[in-house]
Amino acid sequence: MSRPGPAYRVADLGAPTGGETILHVDMDAFYAAVEVRRRPELRGRPVVVGGTGTRGVVAAASYEARRFGIHSAMPASRARRLCPDAVFLAPDFAAYISESAAVRAVMESYTPLVEPLSLDEAFLDVSGARRLFGDAMEIAHSIRERIRAERRLPVSVGVAANKFLAKLASREAKPTGAGAASGVFCIPCDAAIRYLHPLPVAALWGVGDATVERLDRIGVRTVADLAAVAPESLVRVVGPAAAEHLSALCAGRDESPVVAGRDAKSIGHEETFETDISDPDAITAELRSLAERVALRLRRAGVSARTLTLKCRLPTFRTFTRSRTLREPTDAGPEIYGVACELYDRLQLDGHAVRLLGVSASGLVSGAPARQLAFDSAPQWSPLMSAADAVRERFGDRAIEPARLLSRTPPKGRQP
Repeated sequence: MSRPGPAYRVADLGAPTGGETILHVDMDAFYAAVEVRRRPELRGRPVVVGGTGTRGVVAAASYEARRFGIHSAMPASRARRLCPDAVFLAPDFAAYISESAAVRAVMESYTPLVEPLSLDEAFLDVSGARRLFGDAMEIAHSIRERIRAERRLPVSVGVAANKFLAKLASREAKPTGAGAASGVFCIPCDAAIRYLHPLPVAALWGVGDATVERLDRIGVRTVADLAAVAPESLVRVVGPAAAEHLSALCAGRDESPVVAGRDAKSIGHEETFETDISDPDAITAELRSLAERVALRLRRAGVSARTLTLKCRLPTFRTFTRSRTLREPTDAGPEIYGVACELYDRLQLDGHAVRLLGVSASGLVSGAPARQLAFDSAPQWSPLMSAADAVRERFGDRAIEPARLLSRTPPKGRQP
């Protein structure tokens, strides 16, 4: 969704009424900001995370890079054409996960009602925190200043009466928005309609390109246009459920609560190779590497997975996915690798070259898997994984790897 909203200043919308109790905390260019913090010499330069190979994709871009039109999910080749002087860095997801946990701890020191949406954003309900910390605007400013002081990372905060409006408000708080001066933006309860009506309909949750096209056919381009459509006419265009949803958003209504402790639904890694690979040994080595990285993230998150999924993309961009649900959840790299190889064999690609491979884990459950005592020769991975993880924590994620991975030459597009 593009950043909606005319260039209102906070003063244009009036003062908060006191009914604004929902915050949307959104880190600014999070991955890039983490990288710049540990490489201060990059400050002020266009920084791109991801896309280190010509066929990779951009995971994040600093605001300096965004001025050239670079954005997440853009092919690396296009990003390089737009800004040849940009600094491209391989992502370090372990660092981003760790930093996200530290930022979340700051938010949870104000309220237990924190709903993470991703590593870099979350909703907060501060209705029960105002007696201790002041009104929602004071809490928003306090959270922002603490994250900036303690984590040395930029952050924007939106304040409103519900999640829908708070997310719009945080966009205005961004460095490119109307509330950039303070990094906090509030949509007062009594100004919601006045703020919403000039926006394009694409600003509403659930309105994608297809819906925009259907609404455009009946002359609806702004939220004000949509609010003026008769209910029965809107039902004919988008259906009864969508019509009810859009009508509520047009009026600034959103009844969805902040759900605390919402966990990630899946953990995964994928690699797009600069040069297609077809050698069976290279493919199995990549599967082993991906499996180990997924397993490490599972253990760091304190979860194990019941379902494993393989993703494979051919040079023609034809993409296959295969999944298997396990009898018992796992967080062990060798077990994930074995399933990934089994799923790859089921594709029966017969020597076809591969452009992308990915392994993901879902059906996440808290805690390490319970492993029954076995009287056969099956390996017991827990002691080995604990020892290896201790080495990685001290010396870095690449300090210890399976021997087969240490002897290989990584395909272009992967960082050694």
